[in-house]
Amino acid sequence: MGTKLDLNQGFFDGVLRSAGVQALCAAAAQRVLAAAQATAPEKSGAYKRGLRIRTAERQYRTAYLVEGTAPHTMLVEARTGNLARALKGAGRG
Repeated sequence: MGTKLDLNQGFFDGVLRSAGVQALCAAAAQRVLAAAQATAPEKSGAYKRGLRIRTAERQYRTAYLVEGTAPHTMLVEARTGNLARALKGAGRG
């Protein structure tokens, strides 16, 4: 015997797009960006300067993405894992 659960999707859509949730997500992205910049290798400085936050609209929410825009970002990430470590470390804050 199963239980049927009906969720009010409109309510959750409103919560996920609310100013409070947006602020929490933006703050988390800022922590990740700050950590990534603090530990970024600086051979030329292009990788560090290329780190940024971008928003992307998803079906139910706005996503905040920390990304690298330098042409060699993938190479730096493959060698150092800088963004991955920044993301992991920011979850502790």
